[in-house]
This record gives sequence, structure tokens and C-alpha cells, in this order.
Amino acid sequence: MPVRWFLLSLALGPSPVVLSLERLMEPRDAARCSPGLSCHLWDGDVLCLPGAVEPAPGPVLVPTRLQTELVLRCHEETDCNLCVRVSVHLAVRGHWEEPDNEEPFGRAADPELEEPRNASLQAQVVLSFQAYPTARCVLLEVQVPTALVQPGQSVGSVTFDCFEAALGAEVRIWSYTQPRYQAELNFIQRLPDCRGLEVQDSIQSCWALPWLNVSADGEDVHLVLDVPEEQHFGLSLYWNQAQGPTKPWWHRNLTGPQTITLNHTDLVPCLCIQVWPLEPDSVRTSICPFTNDTRAHRNLWRRARLQLLPPRGWRLVSPCSLPTEATLCWQAPGRGSCQPLVPPLTRENVTVNEALEFPLLNGHPNLCVQQVSSWEKLQLQECLWSESLGPPKDDMLLVETRGPQDNRSICALEPSGCTPLLSGASTRAARLGEQLLQDLQSGQCLQLWKNDLGALWACPMDKYTHQRWALVWLACLLFAAVLFLLLLLKKNHVKGWLRLLKEDVYSGAAARGRAALLLYSADDAGFERLVGTLASALCQLPLRVVVDLWSRRELSAQGSLAWFHAQRLQILQEGGMVILLFSPGAVALCQEWLQDGTSASGAQHRPHDAFAASLSCVLPDFLQGRAPGRYVGAYFDSLLHPDAVPALFRAAVPVLALPSQLPDFLRTLRGPGAAARPGGLRNRAQQVSRALQPALDSCLQPPGARETGLEMGLEAGDRT
Repeated sequence: MPVRWFLLSLALGPSPVVLSLERLMEPRDAARCSPGLSCHLWDGDVLCLPGAVEPAPGPVLVPTRLQTELVLRCHEETDCNLCVRVSVHLAVRGHWEEPDNEEPFGRAADPELEEPRNASLQAQVVLSFQAYPTARCVLLEVQVPTALVQPGQSVGSVTFDCFEAALGAEVRIWSYTQPRYQAELNFIQRLPDCRGLEVQDSIQSCWALPWLNVSADGEDVHLVLDVPEEQHFGLSLYWNQAQGPTKPWWHRNLTGPQTITLNHTDLVPCLCIQVWPLEPDSVRTSICPFTNDTRAHRNLWRRARLQLLPPRGWRLVSPCSLPTEATLCWQAPGRGSCQPLVPPLTRENVTVNEALEFPLLNGHPNLCVQQVSSWEKLQLQECLWSESLGPPKDDMLLVETRGPQDNRSICALEPSGCTPLLSGASTRAARLGEQLLQDLQSGQCLQLWKNDLGALWACPMDKYTHQRWALVWLACLLFAAVLFLLLLLKKNHVKGWLRLLKEDVYSGAAARGRAALLLYSADDAGFERLVGTLASALCQLPLRVVVDLWSRRELSAQGSLAWFHAQRLQILQEGGMVILLFSPGAVALCQEWLQDGTSASGAQHRPHDAFAASLSCVLPDFLQGRAPGRYVGAYFDSLLHPDAVPALFRAAVPVLALPSQLPDFLRTLRGPGAAARPGGLRNRAQQVSRALQPALDSCLQPPGARETGLEMGLEAGDRT
């Protein structure tokens, strides 16, 4: 089911702005004042001519604050219009002029000068109202008694009923006096549309509006218009931009009911929906439901782009306004993040889709524009000159600052900060400080920016980079020459060492390239320990040994037969060998299979016994002559007589006794092409023999004594 973001009809539930509005049954405009004031409304509208600001001749009344209230002006109970009531708060500005000459006891020299002090203050207050397509100006005369006149104090307010306006309109209200003694007050307000039930019942134009639901389902957003069938209405999606007019995005004339699907990537905070019946003089109602949606804000930053306007201009292109600041930064190639040039430059507020100018003298590929948003501190960064001037250069940016009395200081911008050129730091700029100052004085650096407080310079570093690499190459050549001389002096020792190293590496690589699959019959726990010891010793040669003892989990999951087929196929494809380790139990299974032609169904084998499962594939290889070069046999001479091994195996492949024939056994596993240095194979055979002897002695003990021995832990995973 879709997740409801909000349920919005074009009369969206009760709204505190439009519920329980006062109804005015009087069709004429009217004015009223707060207690103590008297006021009069001129008949008809007047011309809106604010005029210039004049100096106050004495105490005057001036508007200080505008306040609005929404009411309904009704001709009948169900025939009302939305109306804006405006209240203007007034205060006294200025003082009475003092006479030049005064008599004793504070009496004025001229009695006529006292007359203005006893008179009341009067003012003509103008209210200007604009709401497309309506524009009106009304004049209110206000009179304040002398007793209420206190300079700088509020004297009350005058209220005008009222300016009619369309639903959903944006209204602008100005207030000033004639003549005008201060800047005019202004007020902007967006009127509600058909949202409150009282308004919907009272204003006839709201009766036929469609109902709109907005919901989200996964990655899609649904606009569901619940209107009667065959009712025609218009639907428009637009971007409500703060700067400039609205920008239409999608418009259709539709017939209800309808469901419009939007992708979540289309959502931006200023995306608004406007809907209206296709009737003459119908009310258009707009909503902007994604203003506070987190995904919409993320989409807006993804869609915002910085655009270069030659020669040094730029523009932030975005469908909506972005509360963002911009600054220039310096992006050195391969040296981390872009470093803001603040100071000496300052951050500037950005107006989207308006051309802005860089305060630069010259462009540079390392200069980038960085946008920082107050919302989650997101950043948008573009190196606008990368296409016209090429990739970033290995230049050093010098920052020159000027202090009082024309004191100058120069530092180089590096990842660690701005490093003074003539300092003892261990940075690149400090090491080349004197050379960079010489380049700056000789005019080899490009000036990027300049004002009274400082300047920015870009100095090429190519020649210093070439010098550094020249020193590196010289050091390498010197080291090679010294090494060559040492080799000439010690050539006999070097030859012997290289020969031994070559044999070691060659023999080790040959061994590592060979894999072996070890098959055995799990006669008892002691024999399993012996097999585990043999496999571990062979891995040290090194050889890659695969044995079911280390693959119990795979055996349980795949089954013995499937596991053996997979391992045998892989080993033989890689050029490895299969080792058949004979024991009394293995010989019995082979003879049983050879006599009956199949594995005995009555024999009980362990679930992980791969030897019993493998006989159905191993024996056909021997019977059909495919075993030589792919199989080798082995047995422990203290556990099995050589004649006990079936003749079929002894005739086809070598069957070697362990540990007495270990050198031949290892040579067979290494393969015919492997070479070893003298004595290497014998040493490895001795290592394997020493590793096998304790486990072999344990196997030869009586069963009771064997059970008291330490159990060898079985490895859980395949050690290959």
C-alpha cells in the first residue's frame, strides 16, 4: 500500500488562517479608529502618488506597522468573497519648535506661538493595495487630540474594511502619509485558496474544485485527482522560483478521474501543483507540497550546475532558489581537497540563474568555484576553466597581504596552510622560498587578483620539478655504477649465490604448481591421525594437498561421490596427481569391488569416507589404462605387506612404501620436469619422515594404549 505523505484536497482540512472568518454583510468600504482617535474615509479611490520624503515641520503622525486580517464580505449567506482587512498603527514623530525668545516664568514672547500646541494632530494616511489584476488606493484622514501627542509614542491605529482579492493571490500593501515624512511601509501576503470548510461553503467558485491526493509508493510519487467522471480540469506542474516568474514544467488538460505518476528524482522543493476546473473565470489553486521534503532538497543539489560565462563570469543554474554562498578555491593537482581562498577573498551570497562576475584579473585551471549550503553543509564544486585552459598545473599560489604603512608579507598556499616563504619550515614552499621570490620579482608569476589589501600570484613549478627528477636520476645512475663495481669484485661469490637462488626458486615454483588429491580408507582414528600428519608434512614441501579430512563440511553438503568427482576433475585438469594410500581397510574395499564388480551394499562405511565412494571412478581408470602419470600408490610398510596391494594397481602405477621410499615418492609427486639442487630432495624426505614417525608409532600401539593418546584436532576447512 502507498505510504501517505499527506492527504490534501484543494480544500485541505481545517486551516487556522481561514476557519471561522468574520462575515461582513456591508458591501461598502468603511474605516474605524482605536479609542481617542477620529478618522474619516474619503469616498472613492485616489491616485497612488507617494511623492518625495519631506522634512517634518514639527510633530507629525507616521505609520509604524501594518497588520492584516482575513474576513468574508458577503452579499448573501452563500455568496461571499475573500477580503483583506488592514490596520495601520500610528506614532508621533518630531517635536514642537521652541520659540527664540522667552519671558520670565517661561511664557512665550508671542501668544500666537502657543496656538499650535493646543491644536490636534491631523494626518492623511494612504493605503495602496495590489493583487493581480486589481490595484486600489484609499485615503484615511486621522485626527489625534493634543493630550495623546507624545513624541516617539504610539497613539493608536486606524482600520480599513476591506480590500477584496482572489483566492490564492499574492497581495502587496503599502502605507504612507501625504505629504510623506518617511519611507513607506510595505507588506506582502499570500492569500489562502479553497482550504477551509467555511470558505468552501461560502464561496461559490470553490464548489466545483477537484480533490487532489499526493502519495508515495517506493520510488514513485502519485498525484491522484478524485473528480467526477467527464469533468474537465487543468493540471500544471511548475517551479515556483523566488527570483523571477514561475517556470512551467508540465501542463495538461485532463478529464477526471486521473492519476499522474512522478519519479522521485523529479522532486525539488519549489515544485508546485496548480489545478482548476476548465470553466470561465474559475479559481486556480496552487500547492507546493515538497518544500520541506529531504529527498527534494538532495535532488536539488544534484541538479544544480555551475556554468562559466566568458571571460570571467559564471552562473549557478538551478530550478529552485538555493540558500548558498560561493567562494573561489585553489585545487592543486594530486594534493587533496580544494583550499578556499577566504581570506583574502570573501564569501558571497548567490542568486541562482543570475550572471556573477569573478573579482579576477586572469583565469587559471587550478581556480575552482565552491558552493557551500547552509542546509546540511553540502558542497558543489566546479573547476570552470578546466576545459578552456586545460588540466590543473603544478603551480604554487602565493598570497600577498598588505598591512599598515605598506608592509607586505608573502606566503605560499599549501595543504598544511599558508607557509611564509622565508621560514625554516620543511615544506616545499619554504625550501624554494628564495627562488619563488626571485620569480615573483622577475615577472615570471601570473597575477590572478589584486586589491588594496593584497594580491594572488600563480608561480610555475615545472623547472623545479625537472631539477628534482634530474637529481633522482643522477643518484640512481651512481648507485647502479657502485653496484656494478661490487659485482665485478665479488663475481665468483655472486655466481654461486645466484645459482643456488635460481635452483631454489625454480624447484619451489615447480612444487607449488603441483596439486595432489589424497584418497584413503578411514580404518580407525589412529590411521586418520597418521593421514593428517602426512598431508600436513606434504604441504610444507610445498605441495597443494586436498584431503577429505579437511573438507568435512563440503562433504556433508555435497555428498562423498559429488565431492570426489569435483576434486578429481580439478586436480587432473591442473596437471596434479591422485594419491591412493593403501591400508588393510582400503585393500579389502578394492578386492570386494573387483570380485563383485560393484561396491558391496552391505558394507557399512563412514559418511565422510571418500575412498569407498571414489572406487567407481578410480578402478575404471586402471582397467582402461588411463592411470599412468595421473595416479601414484603408497602404503606404510609397517602397517601393510607390499603383496597385499592388488596386482591391478602395482602393474599400472608405482606403489611406494612409506617412509622407506619417501625420496622416490616425493620425486614422483614433483613430476618428471622438476629439477632440484643436490641433496634438496633428501632433506625434504627426512623432514617428512621425522614428522610421520610419532603418528606411525602411535598407530602401532595396542588399541587400549592408543585411546589414551592425545587426539589430533581435525581442521575444519580445506587448507588448500
